[in-house]
Parts: sequence; structure tokens; C-alpha cells
Amino acid sequence: MLNRFCYLFLLLILLGSCSIPDNSHLQIFRYNESAGIATLDPAFAKDQALIWGCTQLYNGLVRLDEHLQPQPAIAQSWTISPDGRTYTFTLRNDVYFHQSELFGTPDSTRQVIANDFLYSFNRILDPDVASPGRWVFSEVDEFLASNDSTFVIKLKQPFSPFLGLLGMAYCSVVPHEVVEHYGADFRQHPCGTGPFQLQLWKENVKLVLRRNPHYFESDSLGQPLPYLDAVAVTFIVDKQTSFLEFVKGNLDFLNSIDASYKDELLTRTGQLRKKYAGRIHMESTPFLNTEYLGFRMESTPSPLDDRRIRQAINMGFDRQKMMKYLRNGIGTPGTGGMVPCGLPGFDTVGTYGYEYNPQRAAQLLAEAGYPQGQGLPTITLATTSSYLDLCKYIQQQLGLLGINIKVDVNPPATLREQIAQGKSSWFRGSWIADYPDAENYLSLFYSHNRCPAGANYTRYSSPAYDKLYQKAKAITDESTRAKIYRQMDSLIMQDAPVVVLYYDQVIHFTHNNVHGLRTNALNALDLRWVKKEL
Repeated sequence: MLNRFCYLFLLLILLGSCSIPDNSHLQIFRYNESAGIATLDPAFAKDQALIWGCTQLYNGLVRLDEHLQPQPAIAQSWTISPDGRTYTFTLRNDVYFHQSELFGTPDSTRQVIANDFLYSFNRILDPDVASPGRWVFSEVDEFLASNDSTFVIKLKQPFSPFLGLLGMAYCSVVPHEVVEHYGADFRQHPCGTGPFQLQLWKENVKLVLRRNPHYFESDSLGQPLPYLDAVAVTFIVDKQTSFLEFVKGNLDFLNSIDASYKDELLTRTGQLRKKYAGRIHMESTPFLNTEYLGFRMESTPSPLDDRRIRQAINMGFDRQKMMKYLRNGIGTPGTGGMVPCGLPGFDTVGTYGYEYNPQRAAQLLAEAGYPQGQGLPTITLATTSSYLDLCKYIQQQLGLLGINIKVDVNPPATLREQIAQGKSSWFRGSWIADYPDAENYLSLFYSHNRCPAGANYTRYSSPAYDKLYQKAKAITDESTRAKIYRQMDSLIMQDAPVVVLYYDQVIHFTHNNVHGLRTNALNALDLRWVKKEL
């Protein structure tokens, strides 16, 4: 006991103090989270920063692997009834919560049982908790804990993407003893089953997670996971500063690119510059993130009500050049629909979507009564500073057609509020998949999901589209469902409530002494397998 206490005390000092930098004997994975972390309660893990933090601390029934396929986590196996409505999970019997005095003594823990999932999932649905993840269980009819090792979920109707949905952080298991003791302060006192557990959290300064010595997974040789001793997260807001910290070796990991350093790190074609090639490793994979511009379809009379104007805007700028010069080739030009490449339902043969065609755009403007843009009032495009360069590029290109654009730059929170309240007639948006199915993107245009109640931010409505949406949800055969998805995406592109800009890429940079980092097209941060050479 004394040796263990001394080890933890030393780890805390080494990780939490700036005055004692000698931690060379520990494998510590260090990354920066410029967006900050507001909570470590998985019920509120609504964005990437929170999801990454919760991923290290918690587990659910399943997890998604590098290919976005559901794999066992706390559930060692499962069956799905022939009608697609009943999911029966058999739980492992060797999964324990992190140690907590609330289980008895400071070193106490207890086994996870089916009732813990019953409690955790009902907590997500509790209106008093107000979890933003309530929608995850909107198709659920009933949860049942048949016994300690059997958990059953019954759906109202078949919903094929449901298993992938259970891989979300919202669906993590939590212990009722700890949650009920801390209440709202559980956000600061997390207790899960994950590979790491909380050691230190000084909000907006540093977060330290230490290795969970009782974690239930091992590698193929029987060595317990994770390999790392700890994870240390800083919260440097300025991305240029965090990049310099990475280059100096004070951070082990860099996620994505930013305009402040992209040209320093990458060539125009998206290759790592030679000066860094010997000491930095770059990994890239398609990212289920569609970047777009959305039109508000419920508005006061506006030229944007005319579909021909929206189509002209879609054709009026060169996405290929935009990606080369403003994104250094990172991402795929958005010449298809809303469904990104990498998902069944993506248009692989280019039957719909928009290529650069200024001649056709000019023709559409004339047909709409605005030849060469004459008489067309200035259109305001609302965005944030992070996308200002892209919006200015589009402004310049459309200006050549006579379409005058005013770019209105807003703080992210302000823009989100304006979009939710319907105050922006044209806005910059993005959609990162919650789960790996095209339905997640196409639900953005289902009329019953219109904002502010749902995520249909454009307020698009089409009876034909809604009928296809309902039909696709009930189909379990993937190829048949994908065919309907393409029909739906085609309708969206024809009506043009959005301008698809590009489909993003996951870009991870690590130093060459870091090995085993795993991710997927949802940009997961899986640190279970990471080793760091000292």
C-alpha cells in the first residue's frame, strides 16, 4: 500500500508541477485541447474535446474500430432479433469501476452489472439531467436488465444504425453511487471503467489522467492495457502557440491543421515538408465531416428563395483551387452531396452535386431575372474567423459573376445562436457524424427535425424527401438502404438548400517516438495501444 501511495504521489508531482520537469522515466502522452474541456461527465459529451476526454475514462457496451465496425467493449457478445427490434447483450464479468471511497474504502471498486447500464441509459433520458444525448435513445421502447450479465434493449421499430450509435460517449456506463453523491459536480469527479482515471484537473490549465491498473483489456501477449503511465492535456487557446509547443517537443500529438501553421508544416499538395519528415509522423484518413454553407429556407422574401440563385452559387466557385490553395490539399472537394465519402450512400459516380461551371451559373442568374447579377441585392454570409479565408475566396469568385457577398464574421457561440433562432439567411456550417451511417447526415433535412427542436438548420421541407426518409429507416438491408439514401441526397442537391464545400480528412501528427495511436473516420482518440519511447 505504501509503495502504491508513493508512486501516485510522485506521479502527481511530476505531472502537475511546472517546477519539477524530470518525468523522463514515465510514458506520458501530452496533447493540447484549444477548445477546452467543460465536463468529464459522458452525459454531456457533445463535441470532440469532451468526447476525447470521456473516451479515456469510460466504456460502453460496444466501441467502433478503425473501420467503424462495432466491436465488443463491456458487452462480450450480442444478438439481434430477426425483426431488428431487440438487442440482447451479454456482459463481461471482469469489468470494474475506478476506485472510489464511495464503494466503501478509498481503494474500493465494484463490478459492472447490467443494472448499471439500466441506470446510465435512463439517466440520459431523465429530463432533469438535460443531457444533449437524449436523442440517441429516441427509438428505444424499453431497457431491461434480465440478470447481472444480460442487458436488453427493445426498439419501437427497426433502426439499422443503432448498434453504431451505442458506440457514442453518451452511452458510457457510470456508477449510481458516485453520480448520486456528487450530483452536478460529477463533471469534476468522473468514475468510469476506462483505461485511464482522473489524477488532476485544474480547469483551463491542465488535466492529468493516470493509468487504470485494473483495466480489463490486454494485448495478444497478455500484457495489460494501456501501456502509457499517464495522459496530460493542456489548454492553450492560441493554435499557433500550441503548434510551436509541438515542434519543440513539449506536446506529442497535433490534430488537424490550422491556417496559422499549415504552410509551415505542409506543401500545397498536402505532404509533410522535408524539414519535418525525419522527426514527425503524419497519418491521414477520410473524416466523416461535411463542411457546407446553409441557406435558411423559411425566410422573408429574398432572392435566395429562388432555387436557380442557390444553384448558381453552387456552380460559381472552383472547389478544386479552394482545396489546393486554402487547405493544402487536405480534404476532398465537395462536388457530391451531403453524404461524405467513406459512407454507404455516397455518390461514387458523380450523378449529382455541383462542379465549377461559371457559364451555367451566369445562365441561371439571367433566367432568375438578374443578368450578370444586375438588380441582385447584396447577400450576407455569416461565418466565424476560422473560415474567413474560405468565405473570402467564395466572395471573390462569386463577385466575378455579379453576385455581391458581404461576409459577416461572428464568434462561434453567436453564430450558433443566430442559426438556431433563424436569424441568418446564409451561414457557414459543418456536420461531423455522430455515428457511421448516412442517415445521420440526411436527418438534417427531415422536416420534423427542423430547428430549433432539431438539427434541420436550413428548415428544409419536402414531402417527397420525408417519405423516402421514413422508408429508409425501416430497411435493414444495407445496399437497399444506400440506394434510397442516394435518392434523398440527389433531391437535396437538386433543391440546393446547402452549398457543399468539402469532405474533411483526419490529420494526426505525432513525433517519431510515439507508436500505436489509433483513430478512425470519426476522429477517435484511442490511446489504449500507444507506446512512447523514452
